[in-house]
Amino acid sequence: MSDGGPPTVVSIAERAGVSIASVSRVLNGVGARPETVQKVEQAATELGYVPNAVAQSLKGGRTKQLTFAMQDIGNPVYVAMVREIQAVARAAGYRLLLHSTDAVIEDELAVVRSLSDRTSDGLILCPIRITPEHIEVLTAAAGPVVVIGSLPGDVPVDAVQADSISGARLAVGHLAESGRRRIAFINGPVDTVPGHNRGQGYRKALADHGIAPDPTLERATSFGLAAGREAMLDLLDAGAAPDAVFCANDQLALGAGQAAHERGLRIPEDLAIAGMDDSELARACWPPLTSVDLGSEERGRTAARMLLERLAGAGLDSTPARRTTTTPRLMVRGSSSAPATPTARSIRSAPSAPAEDTEHTGQTEARGATA
Repeated sequence: MSDGGPPTVVSIAERAGVSIASVSRVLNGVGARPETVQKVEQAATELGYVPNAVAQSLKGGRTKQLTFAMQDIGNPVYVAMVREIQAVARAAGYRLLLHSTDAVIEDELAVVRSLSDRTSDGLILCPIRITPEHIEVLTAAAGPVVVIGSLPGDVPVDAVQADSISGARLAVGHLAESGRRRIAFINGPVDTVPGHNRGQGYRKALADHGIAPDPTLERATSFGLAAGREAMLDLLDAGAAPDAVFCANDQLALGAGQAAHERGLRIPEDLAIAGMDDSELARACWPPLTSVDLGSEERGRTAARMLLERLAGAGLDSTPARRTTTTPRLMVRGSSSAPATPTARSIRSAPSAPAEDTEHTGQTEARGATA
């Protein structure tokens, strides 16, 4: 037994000269290089570590279950991800467990820590904020995790991210090129990655087209239909008189459209509207909503494949953490003066955006981790 009390993964890591993540994986039977296993087991023995009986009974075994934790299980974006993740998991013989966190940070941290209970073999996590606590818990996770969102480059966790900045530039640029000059912006919380990055894209697009930013045309709220309606009504009641509005997701855009109808505005003649996510909602409303496809299905499918590859034996000790970014596409429809035809016109972003234009910010402040 160590002098400072019962041994922990930290004290074992210090004694073995390896990372905390490596200790967690060895103690939980997830897998590591033979020399790492030997170092950890020797250090654990020297420090008097007594393994949990339940964990030991499961060592080397598999539950054949994966967990997907997201903010809101009712959001069409996450529904699209679930379909793809489940299809990949089922084909590999795994069941999929769903967990809705409501973007509560402690809940997100708890679901990562729960990997040590061995109720599932791996986790796909989709947070909208990344804090230093997230970094700490992800680094020490007892099983493989894939984040759908951005992470600092030195975090040893796989991640699939969207390029919201380029996506927002596509949407706002399209509105400007259609002749709109007073382009309002309804955003979600600015302390999230979606809010932060989509705000950057909005302002970059205004600069691209020589439009001076106007703070009276911007509103920040929550990511929801009712919030979009209230924000649009506030803009109109304040006399902002926008001729277009870019919304940070489709739910906000539908709410903005509802407010416009209530005020007797015609879409797109009086007010052009563009959203983000290109969810099923965008195609179901009338006129159909112009929206940015951020590759929700592709992100879910890629994350599931990454997780299964880790479970197949490519532990973090032997393979560096991987990062991949989906390319946004603007789907032009009737809400922004496009002809109201059944088939949308697709506009892709540049093949390779500059590093600062992706979701990967390299920040550890509370900015978030998804599109």
